[in-house]
Amino acid sequence: MPVDEILFSAEEHMDKAIEHLRHELRGLRTGRASTSLVEFIKVDYYGAMSDLRSLASLTTPDATSILIKPFDPASMKDILKAIDAAKLGISPQNDGKQIRLILPPLSGERRQQLVTKAKEAGEHCRISLRNNRRDANKQVDGAEKNGELSEDQAKSARDQVQDLLKTYEAKVDDILAAKQKEITEV
Repeated sequence: MPVDEILFSAEEHMDKAIEHLRHELRGLRTGRASTSLVEFIKVDYYGAMSDLRSLASLTTPDATSILIKPFDPASMKDILKAIDAAKLGISPQNDGKQIRLILPPLSGERRQQLVTKAKEAGEHCRISLRNNRRDANKQVDGAEKNGELSEDQAKSARDQVQDLLKTYEAKVDDILAAKQKEITEV
């Protein structure tokens, strides 16, 4: 397998890890209400697990609340159950036609918990990136063993994989710093 293909594959997998991190961090609450806090909550709807966003209209009428209007009024109980199971720390208010989630202001302690959660997600992403590096290096070793690459070419390829890892780890650091700033700013 040529070095370019190995690097391309590693970069593709690392991009997916970064995208997953961004997705995870979208669900972390900051000072403002955002539908991303609830849109991926899984609801047991007639025996099938569905994202909340596919069962209801999600809006943020103001900076401190999220409004959920189910497409099917019969799904209201299932949605309420799923919101409770998600342990958001928010009590839903149900008026029979829609659900309103009013977000209380974040305390300093809660902000620190959210920062810790963001750091955990970042560490999971770093682990995934390192696993991708390991897999790419195994492919390089295999190509070297099969005689497709010389020893110098293999070393150069491993160095390129390491540089790629450093680039993506820097992206993780930037994403985490931005999210931490967003969470801690009052």
